[in-house]
Amino acid sequence: MSDADILRRLGEAIAERKRAEASGSYVASLFAKGEDAILKKLAEEAAETVLAAKGGDKLHLVRETADLWFHSLVLLAWHGLAPEDVLAELERREGVSGIEEKASRK
Repeated sequence: MSDADILRRLGEAIAERKRAEASGSYVASLFAKGEDAILKKLAEEAAETVLAAKGGDKLHLVRETADLWFHSLVLLAWHGLAPEDVLAELERREGVSGIEEKASRK
């Protein structure tokens, strides 16, 4: 089993839970509140990740990054995307200079 399998399974679970009752699922409750609630939560998790990094506690940083990744997957699911979409983009960029990749977007 690869690390990508964990992301795939998590993406599948999020996709399933978005159709669940909001009262019984955190993910479903986010979907019920709409994209703005998902974006707000993602921004909150990004800020917490930055603060954890500045604090120097590695375990805290790992946990906040896990929260950030999770909420990123929720946002992807909102848009009908899956972890595989991001993994494919990362694979496409592999071995390409960041400067070159950014220039290619113009």
